[in-house]
Amino acid sequence: MSEPQTEPICTVDPYQYLHITLNPDGTITRLPILPTIPATPDIDDHNPATVLSKDLTLNPNTKTWLRIFLPRKALDHSLSSSKKLPLIVFYQGGGFVILSASSSVNHDFCYKLAELLTAVVVSIDYRKAPEQRLPAAYDDGVEVLQWLKTTDEKWVREFADLSNCYLMGSSSGGNIVHHVGLRVSTRVHEFDHLKIKGLILHQPFFGGSRRSESELRLVNDQIVPLSGSDLMWEFALPIGADRDHEYSNPMVGKDGVDQFDVIKRLGLRILMTVVNGDPLIDRQMEFVKALKKKGVQVEELYGEGYHSIEFFDQNKAEALFHAIKDFIGNC
Repeated sequence: MSEPQTEPICTVDPYQYLHITLNPDGTITRLPILPTIPATPDIDDHNPATVLSKDLTLNPNTKTWLRIFLPRKALDHSLSSSKKLPLIVFYQGGGFVILSASSSVNHDFCYKLAELLTAVVVSIDYRKAPEQRLPAAYDDGVEVLQWLKTTDEKWVREFADLSNCYLMGSSSGGNIVHHVGLRVSTRVHEFDHLKIKGLILHQPFFGGSRRSESELRLVNDQIVPLSGSDLMWEFALPIGADRDHEYSNPMVGKDGVDQFDVIKRLGLRILMTVVNGDPLIDRQMEFVKALKKKGVQVEELYGEGYHSIEFFDQNKAEALFHAIKDFIGNC
């Protein structure tokens, strides 16, 4: 019988970390963390932005919406079907609990992604926990793909190549990409006009009941402290579920189904990015190892720094964008 796992004490208050307060009725109030940026859908000669953006409702019943980013130069000339731009569907991070598609870090990241890759980027603002627990975000993640294949939105129809689509997510968004990919794999016939060619998992947020070495070593990490990640999973997972639920821990199956077999059958290529100062790195590398064992085509980008560093360090961001551009070019 193994000894019970001991762990250092995390001294970070998870509510202060997430900038939220818990109300007496069990709901939460989100306090401002980062500024928001409005969309800029129109050409402004006094402010010649290289990328335009617009907000659209995805589902009025669930109050979900999306922000589309379009390189301005695409408007300068009509695009033939063979010259349309790659389509990147972006799922933002925030532990399933905080931030939005309009948060400055997400807006700026998608702006640069569209600009440097000359791609149409669609960033979805999905439902947040604990008001809407998983799988709500996964449902929204699939719904945006259904919207893309049927919409008459001009920026999508005229400029986006639906046969050259990539799903990208950062942190909890990377987790969403993984699960959306699993769902799409069982419903391929529904997406015959939307060809998903690759998944880009940027430092995905995975968990598990047993602590990893990197979680224990970086227990008081400023970006992902252990108390903060625990609270995010407590809010996001179905009531009564622990961190070994399949939504959190990709190393466990559901009803005997091996997630990695499903990904293999889907035939997608995967770009996985990790950094050595991320408390989640051990789980991410375990995920990569399992993918490779099944024969899934995985490309890795391993770097220095902290979780989500590319959202705050321009040099790191450019290295990531170059890797994504190469990945898309080779798919």
